[in-house]
Amino acid sequence: MPAAAIALAVVTIGVVAGAMWVMPGSILTSEPSAALGPTPASGVANVTIKDGEAAGKIGQDLQSAGVIQSATLFRVLVALMGQEDQLQAGDYEFDKGMTTLATIDRIHNGITAPLMVTIPEGLRVEEIAALLDAKGVVSKADFMKAVADRRAEAVVAGDASGTLDGYLFPATYGFSREVTADEAVQKMLDAFNEQVLPVVQPDLAATGLTLDQVLTLASIVEREAVKPEERPLIASVYINRLNIGMPLEADPTVQYALGNDPQNVEAFGYWKTELSADDLKVDSPYNTYVNNGLPPGPIACPGLDSIRAVLHPAQTNYLYFVAKGDGSHVFAETLEEHLRNVQLYQH
Repeated sequence: MPAAAIALAVVTIGVVAGAMWVMPGSILTSEPSAALGPTPASGVANVTIKDGEAAGKIGQDLQSAGVIQSATLFRVLVALMGQEDQLQAGDYEFDKGMTTLATIDRIHNGITAPLMVTIPEGLRVEEIAALLDAKGVVSKADFMKAVADRRAEAVVAGDASGTLDGYLFPATYGFSREVTADEAVQKMLDAFNEQVLPVVQPDLAATGLTLDQVLTLASIVEREAVKPEERPLIASVYINRLNIGMPLEADPTVQYALGNDPQNVEAFGYWKTELSADDLKVDSPYNTYVNNGLPPGPIACPGLDSIRAVLHPAQTNYLYFVAKGDGSHVFAETLEEHLRNVQLYQH
């Protein structure tokens, strides 16, 4: 809830409380003292709110379903908060016994599902599974099984990698408490189809890359970039290297390879920060230090900005970049210039 709305809600509580105290003949005198807080009810209730439906009717439906304790209080609070015309239609799933203010906030913002989870850009599938598990959506084991089933289907269909890394769109999702792991995976794939494909398809042919290759490059850019404005520059470096047959030598691809080793994950997490000389020699098709060209598939799920950076990279002759220590990078066209930058910023 925005700060202004929170402040208004606090004032509203005081107004309503005062009204119950000083106006014994008012309808508010019949409201239980706990009406602003949770009721003892438990369970889940489904309530459909139609477009243009009056707050009074919505309140009655919520009270009848056991979501809130008082339809009258709901109507009064909505009026005092000036949200009579700002209640969003939809098929809502509520926990019974919610606070009136929390219920209004969800309807005002159109949050139909009770479990809201934000999937950040740059996560690999295992990290998404762990996040959904931590938020109580589905277990990590069930999610990874659903992913494995989809991977198997993709391989049978002719996709050699069968990966879902890169295809689970990072966004904020609302999940029902009854959602299955397969439904959660499908929801993210549907979001990919709705959000990513319209961005990629008009410009894909001009890149000379496949969709999977665009996502693979974008996933590397996503893991490398800290400053948003540097995404097109970083994309240009990797595309320039690809065009001349130069190894990508992208640290995130090595980190991804190491992340497939459970022992390494236990010791360093999925993205090992400091890579050793031995790490750069790891035997994996994802190691772009020892293999030319792109890795077999995306190493993480990129956001739209990184995808756009690959579709429309900066026009440069850069072949190198090095981190400056503040999140930004310095770029170079020649090895000599790059080595000077390394000496300057890495020592």
